[in-house]
Amino acid sequence: MSKPTASGWIGIGAPKGTPAAIIDKLNSNIAAGLADPEVKARIKGLGADPMPMTPTQFGALVGDETEKWAKVVKFAGIKAE
Repeated sequence: MSKPTASGWIGIGAPKGTPAAIIDKLNSNIAAGLADPEVKARIKGLGADPMPMTPTQFGALVGDETEKWAKVVKFAGIKAE
């Protein structure tokens, strides 16, 4: 097993079953905010890189991260207490 690379990320989710129109509106407004030069500069000033994604791309990221860290937990024998 290769060593996974750890990185932090923050995302915004909505409850399962939220209508697609609402998801699309949220996504477009969040993407517009992240494209604003002042917002982008503030986020970069905090040491992060804005990475707007489609809901599908974000879902894939969450799935990939879950799979990656599940393998680490299993390999290390980590158990919830």
